[in-house]
Amino acid sequence: MATIAACGEWIVSTCDSKLISIHTKQDREPFVFDCSAAEKKPKDTESDNKSDDGGADETGHDVILAVAVSPTGRLAALTDDSKRLVLFRCDSPWQCISTRWVVRRCTSLVFSQAEDQLLVADKSGDVYSFSVEEPHRTGELKLGHLSMLLALTLSPDDRYVISADRDEKIRVSHLKSPHNIQAFCLAHREFVSSLLIPAAHREWLLSGSGDGNVILWQYESGRELQRWDMRKLRELPDGTKDGEEEEKRSAVSRITSSPDGLHVVVQCERAATVQMLSLEKGTEDRLTPSHQLTLPHCPLDINFDPRGRLWVLLDSADTPFQVYTHTQAGWQRDADNAEVSRVTEALKPYWKDLQPLAVAESRFEHLYKVNFDNMESYMEKKRLRLEQQKSHWGKKRMTGDGNKTPGKKRSKENKVK
Repeated sequence: MATIAACGEWIVSTCDSKLISIHTKQDREPFVFDCSAAEKKPKDTESDNKSDDGGADETGHDVILAVAVSPTGRLAALTDDSKRLVLFRCDSPWQCISTRWVVRRCTSLVFSQAEDQLLVADKSGDVYSFSVEEPHRTGELKLGHLSMLLALTLSPDDRYVISADRDEKIRVSHLKSPHNIQAFCLAHREFVSSLLIPAAHREWLLSGSGDGNVILWQYESGRELQRWDMRKLRELPDGTKDGEEEEKRSAVSRITSSPDGLHVVVQCERAATVQMLSLEKGTEDRLTPSHQLTLPHCPLDINFDPRGRLWVLLDSADTPFQVYTHTQAGWQRDADNAEVSRVTEALKPYWKDLQPLAVAESRFEHLYKVNFDNMESYMEKKRLRLEQQKSHWGKKRMTGDGNKTPGKKRSKENKVK
């Protein structure tokens, strides 16, 4: 999984088993953390010999599954498919604070606003809380869903934990007492893959799904405010017929917001465009589709830096990064940007690890519902059954009264006598 994030003046990218942090202002040696060379799991850990479904343990490949950056950019964390949870301090230089172990492979991480907790969602549907202040303390189970969790976020005041799962549910729970559910946000028709609370509206929640929709909620009440179908907003490429693009599954893979909260950007899988949603004057209570960036390659990930610039990680060895800045003329690419050049050159030695990450294959494909059309087979079985019945009764008609045995007839006559 390839990701991009900003930690202050550092741009952080992950690919395969490596996390690479590159300073944008100075020519410093990049910080590289390789999970394949990291601390191994102790043999006496409780979850040894237990897989994600309770069977024999499956060997992980040290592939990074999720990354999170704290609100101030002071901390970062990652988790991989070998069930590591690694905490970093993003100073100069970077420092690995601790390596802990999770019970199940994780899908999403989020720091609390106070940066004292790191919440972890896993594929079995559980959310654990890990202490930041006690970096070697084991996690505490907070809440659970009945299906795989895919996204997790916290309200800006750390009051609510918002979790989304494969069964289209978004649950808003009280962080201090997670058994107390504030609301459900229910409207998606497929798994919920992305959550975001935009900076400008602390009461809003944006959710993206495998159904291709982005929905804006008032999350405390679970009320839907707006909805956009990303497939309909997307400008069709030349030569594409109407409806042809809509037939392709394109899950929403990332929703991110500028630091001032005025711009929201939506990324969908296998689409060489990203959609902008903006808060415009006179419509401060609504988001409006404002612009669409057409990219030379499909993006692997997108994110804003603290200065409000949009960084795009592309599926391209030659130009892995592009940066866009908002001006009066709209979103413009910073073509001759020294920071982009510095980050690109620093990342190139590790780019070979990104090559197997082809975006042509969806990382969400296995999460879609499988619909079985039983009607056709049912009707065929019914037709055969009716034909057999007709054939059976036809044979009886051809034999006439001969189907009544003489013995039965005599017994009836004896009764009359």
